[in-house]
Amino acid sequence: MTVPKFFYLSISIFFLAITTSFSQENKDIATVKALLFRQQADWNKGAIDDFMNGYWESDKLKFVGATGITYGYEATLKNYHKRYPDRATMGQLTFGVKSVEKLSRKVIMLVGTWDLDRESGPIGGYFTLMFKKIKGKWVIISDHTSSRD
Repeated sequence: MTVPKFFYLSISIFFLAITTSFSQENKDIATVKALLFRQQADWNKGAIDDFMNGYWESDKLKFVGATGITYGYEATLKNYHKRYPDRATMGQLTFGVKSVEKLSRKVIMLVGTWDLDRESGPIGGYFTLMFKKIKGKWVIISDHTSSRD
């Protein structure tokens, strides 16, 4: 029995499509991880405003913490400045990535840990970040952060 040539072409196109899809998924996941670790570096330089560059600059941004939900980029930035007024309270930040899932072409969920080493004592906890690709750029649209303490 002879296999038609279009069968081989179809199989080749199928594998190329799968490879391209995995490649883009890996690239997007690498991009959001790089954003996270750039934020860590900005924090450790004492640059809260630069740290915030990974967040969506929108009133629709959501930050969920122990005191409830904060809506909006400006309100979230203000809360960071209030809670961490100086380098001593900011300490040295370390992020850990526990899992990353690409939920769709434009949405990635990242679950991780955060630890602050500071003179007043270490603190830390967990976070879930929802990233969305908006106008070609990955940004955090929702941050749910909790403390282990």
